[in-house]
Amino acid sequence: MKIAVMGSGGWGTALALVLLENGHEVTLWSYREEESTILREKRENPMLKGVPLPDGLALTSDRECVKNCKVVVLATPSFAVRTTARAVASLLEPSAVLVSVSKGIEKGTSLRMTQIIRQATEDRYPVVALSGPSHAEEVARRVPTAVVSACPDRAAAEKIQDVFLNDRFRVYSSSDVVGVELGAALKNVMALCTGCCRGMGFGDNTNAMLMTRGLAETARLGVALGGRRETFAGLAGMGDLIVTCTSMNSRNYRA
Repeated sequence: MKIAVMGSGGWGTALALVLLENGHEVTLWSYREEESTILREKRENPMLKGVPLPDGLALTSDRECVKNCKVVVLATPSFAVRTTARAVASLLEPSAVLVSVSKGIEKGTSLRMTQIIRQATEDRYPVVALSGPSHAEEVARRVPTAVVSACPDRAAAEKIQDVFLNDRFRVYSSSDVVGVELGAALKNVMALCTGCCRGMGFGDNTNAMLMTRGLAETARLGVALGGRRETFAGLAGMGDLIVTCTSMNSRNYRA
């Protein structure tokens, strides 16, 4: 299957490697040509040192790479999701499925990432959220990982599940895109708190308290906004909270 990954940061690159391993025809898009040139010359992403980029991975800064793609993965920073989706909207294959792997809530609108993408593409395509406890550094090095593919269109969620699934990258499907996206966004607040407490010299008791009560608050808010409570006990809720609040790979915890 022909797939474009829009965004050549660590996460976009790691997912492109998963897709390439699964036998797909993958193009990794960079916002700036100089970034794409570095990747082509070095065959390594500076954000994923020691992980080679196979020759079979196409590298470009031309957004027309999305043409004829059955799947387009939007892996830019959250602040750039709207502009990127808008820029490729007129180039997309009518049967394309879009995948959001950015985590956050848009400043000023409070919209989730899939809502932003649907707006920017005039709601013409299924938009799936892919989320879970998944540091790019570990996914790129083939560390066993599990995530959730979520979309109200269950067929689209299961299609993306099939596209990404392999022996070391497990994908579960869900129709609760609200819960999955809110779990991904809100756990960052708790990660900043746990990082601050660790820096202040507090211990495991404090962090466990913050994570547990933070998860309870997140679940209550998520349910009020239309998510399902059980989602927050799963990979996109508790799983992502644990990995983000305990690892130095987490920028929010490290901050």
